[in-house]
Amino acid sequence: MSQEQINKLRFAGKTAIITGAGSGIGKAAAVKMATEGANVALFDLLDDRTEQTEAEINAIRPGAARAFDVDTSDAARVEKAVLETAELFGTVDVVFANAGINGVLSPIEDMKLEDWQHTLSVNLNGTFLTVKYAIPHLKKRGGSIIITSSINGSRVFSNFGMSAYSTSKAGQVAFAKMAALELAKFKIRVNVICPGAISTNIDQSTEKTDELKEIVIPVQYPEGSQPLREGPGSPENVADLVAFLGSDESIHVTGAQIIIDGAESLLR
Repeated sequence: MSQEQINKLRFAGKTAIITGAGSGIGKAAAVKMATEGANVALFDLLDDRTEQTEAEINAIRPGAARAFDVDTSDAARVEKAVLETAELFGTVDVVFANAGINGVLSPIEDMKLEDWQHTLSVNLNGTFLTVKYAIPHLKKRGGSIIITSSINGSRVFSNFGMSAYSTSKAGQVAFAKMAALELAKFKIRVNVICPGAISTNIDQSTEKTDELKEIVIPVQYPEGSQPLREGPGSPENVADLVAFLGSDESIHVTGAQIIIDGAESLLR
């Protein structure tokens, strides 16, 4: 691809920070924006998946991606990575706060405080820290923040044992709307997306306790739980929405809460 062609892409000259970028929705968004001209900072725990994502993007556009070893619940590591991103690429224009875990699924009375705190620390504190440290850089010329919440905690409450997860996701929605109003005068837009079932690796972060079976109420959908398609959506489906919200095509969209679940939550 020639430099002239790159300059015509909708993310040309822009830099995107993406958390949870090593796999799933984060990876799909990183690949999508990079192919449309963005430099992408991949924030994730540095492992084979993150390094592979970096290599795949740089094979498409050499130098467009850089992986950073980041635990989003660690303030010092987040701040350092954001500063290094700005120094490396020159700007920060888009922030996709996507990293999250399911955590421990347990009845409330049996849930350990440390398990509750860990889920909120990764999902909610991680979102806060990512946005907090990116704001000074976004203020320089405006930009877009997209936060991955979920239908759990906003429209669906039938996934038993997910009280910590759902609380963290509801908190992200409120945080996004507060931030949208606070940052509007700096031309920074903030929107939150609420995916339903998407084929990702997040189930690897799920731990179900033995007590969970005591509170579950069976819910069955004989003809499927996602009306628009057979089975979960794909990370690429979500990446298309993220790219729209990150681009100037959504210049008048802020404070929005967008459901992307194939009508799954309407069945519940």
